[in-house]
Amino acid sequence: MKIITQKISLPEQNIELFIRREDLIHPYISGNKFRKLKYNLIEAKNQKFETILTFGGAYSNHIAATAFAANQNGFKSIGVIRGDELVDKIDENPTLSFAKAHGMVLKFVSRESYQTKTELHFLKSLEVEFGHFYLLPEGGANDLAVKGCEEILTSNDAIYDYICTCVG
Repeated sequence: MKIITQKISLPEQNIELFIRREDLIHPYISGNKFRKLKYNLIEAKNQKFETILTFGGAYSNHIAATAFAANQNGFKSIGVIRGDELVDKIDENPTLSFAKAHGMVLKFVSRESYQTKTELHFLKSLEVEFGHFYLLPEGGANDLAVKGCEEILTSNDAIYDYICTCVG
């Protein structure tokens, strides 16, 4: 994969900024989303899973990216969505309508139930409803995601005085 770096020069201040454009990796799976999904998709395929299940809010970029990536890689996908207020208004939400258009089954749960998403009884109820699935945590946050994000920096980046990142 080609690393895209944008240079911004501020000659009056004698400053050069180099911005890693992770947002340009892919139109739908960009930035850390691409990195977080990369090894999880490989692992799901290696373990012969057919379905990926993950969690997120109604405007979650992770939900949209997972739906697209799963679809492109031959997986079914399920998104457990925090809050059931949009269950009848999917078409009014660009993130959820995108995910649905890319094959994701959306399961809306109350905000209270969502808080139990990592508890065994909640996960077992999802398995009863949907069958066997590869579990991808909310936001794609797991060790395989970290492995993918480690690829953001390379040995070539040692030339920079400072490396900054935005988080949120």
